[in-house]
Amino acid sequence: MFRFLLTALALVLPAALHAQDWPTKPITIDMGFPAGSGVDVVARMLQPSLEKTFGQRLVIDYKPGAGGNVASELVARAAPDGYTFLLGTAATHGVNAALYKRLSFDVEADFTPVSSLNDVSNVLMINPNVIDAGSVKDFIAKVKAAPGKYNYASTGNGTGTHLAFAEFVHKAGLDMVHVPYKGGPEAIQGVLAGDVCCIFNQVQTALPHWRAGKVRLLGVTTSKRVPAIPDIPTIDEAGVAGYESYTWFGIFAPKGLPQPIAQKMNAALKVALDDPETQKKMADLGNTPRYETLEQFKATVHNDRLKWAEVVKTVGATID
Repeated sequence: MFRFLLTALALVLPAALHAQDWPTKPITIDMGFPAGSGVDVVARMLQPSLEKTFGQRLVIDYKPGAGGNVASELVARAAPDGYTFLLGTAATHGVNAALYKRLSFDVEADFTPVSSLNDVSNVLMINPNVIDAGSVKDFIAKVKAAPGKYNYASTGNGTGTHLAFAEFVHKAGLDMVHVPYKGGPEAIQGVLAGDVCCIFNQVQTALPHWRAGKVRLLGVTTSKRVPAIPDIPTIDEAGVAGYESYTWFGIFAPKGLPQPIAQKMNAALKVALDDPETQKKMADLGNTPRYETLEQFKATVHNDRLKWAEVVKTVGATID
């Protein structure tokens, strides 16, 4: 028994000491979306606070591709030493599990959920030169009058923008063609160029183009209006009863991350999200800060995986 206790201590003490000293070098946060995307905006917003808390540089590493799966796979296979994290979303850890049948990782079992960061509302953004609609009802009427004519963009197969629009098309009884792009910036350019008529885009990245008069915003996807654009109705109140769709961003680590390190990162994220200036910046962009404990975020990931699986099944979405 004594020998067993010594062996156990020999395994536990180094990990505990490592967690106590952590971090002693820069921390990398991988993300499966390109620079300039909505995910990137939030990461950059929190970066100064995290660097101040830890006294270390925070490196944002972009690994776009396969709806975020490229970055997810890299982090799932990384050492759980506290120096590699993932900025994931409801799409990467909810939608993808239902859409991709041959993932090389499990979105729950192969990660340590650390905390959610924010809730994100999408907004129906249109190019009026392609479809001259002044409201959601007007948009639906014009699309129904020309079945198969109009294409909608997304930030990639299986992303939140894809599923949000697919569910909208299903509920409104529309016939539209889905055009996936590699990420948010490319999808927005597709709308601006008139290659596609529209997109359900994150409010924060739609605002600059709306303020410049390049696009119209017709309706937000959340159940309540967004303070940053209070005059834009929800899709539900604009005519598609019961429609609601939103996404979240969150921080993950590889499975096996020592609990003390997970708690340290969780606490640092809380400090960043509680900052009044950060909260104002998020609100101005149409986001809602959302801190969760380790257990709360773990439950969110599990429940969203089930929810999006049902949405995928209902709308018949595929990645093909």
